[in-house]
Amino acid sequence: MTVASVPPAEKPRLLCIGMPVRDLVFHIETLPRRGGKVPAHRYEEIAGGNALNAAIAIARLGGRPMLSGPTGDAGDKASAYIADKLRDEGIDGNSLVPMPGLVTPISNIMIDPSGERTIVTFRDPRLWDVTLPDANELLRDCAALLVESRCASFTTDLCAKANARGIPVVVDADTTMSLREGLLTVATHLVFSQEALHATTDLTDDLAALRRIAAITPAFVAVTTGAQGVTWLDNGEARHLPSFPVHTVDTLGAGDVFHGAFALAMAERQGIRDAMRFAAAAAAIKCSRYGGAFGAPYRMEVVEFIGNSPMISPDQDTATL
Repeated sequence: MTVASVPPAEKPRLLCIGMPVRDLVFHIETLPRRGGKVPAHRYEEIAGGNALNAAIAIARLGGRPMLSGPTGDAGDKASAYIADKLRDEGIDGNSLVPMPGLVTPISNIMIDPSGERTIVTFRDPRLWDVTLPDANELLRDCAALLVESRCASFTTDLCAKANARGIPVVVDADTTMSLREGLLTVATHLVFSQEALHATTDLTDDLAALRRIAAITPAFVAVTTGAQGVTWLDNGEARHLPSFPVHTVDTLGAGDVFHGAFALAMAERQGIRDAMRFAAAAAAIKCSRYGGAFGAPYRMEVVEFIGNSPMISPDQDTATL
């Protein structure tokens, strides 16, 4: 039995910081050519955004997520819609900050038959002028902090305070960052998307890119590569976990579910190998379901999925690269 299968008696509280998004999701047979039109055979309107999606996963997997960050005007219909979805999932959204006169971010998402998604998102540049609630209040009883890398400008100081208190700081690094970005050094765990890692380091080899990041930060560093699994450095040695094989229908939110599950594992003080297996299983199950992060699994589903996997066992799950 692994730590992943035994959630704590008291659910840990995690703070997720990011920008909630209203997602308009179209399932199509093929992407339209320039100037063209294609019909959609399925449509969903859901709440999204990296941190919000991660919070859904955390709630379903046994944590107590709180969401903070900027959102649209209090009178914006999208803000009200998102607030309703947060309540439905048991996510504390009381620390979200409405930005007067601004619209909630919105995404147009197209998903092809392979489950791959293509996204266009609008975020008003003025959202970055947000001032978050008091740090002491946000970090009270906080077992881990998860932050979107795009929010570095208004979260780095908070992350530094969390780090100083011994709180794990997990960064969902899915945007290009400067190698001088302070968030890279105040984080305890940096988990990059492959695209963001390559763009940040200007390198196309995953291991070389991870080592470049590791040279400038004491943080744990990893990269998710979708169907190819996840790679990380363990005291300088590269380790790799393959992905769980599933029938993929919708990859939207899969990376966010991975980050949410990983952050929860850090809050529970799971070991890295267990945490990676736990997060990869949660993301794989999500990929087999429609609905973005609303396809995220519950704890026992992940436990049973790992136990029934013929591919990955507790003792033979990682390879040295």
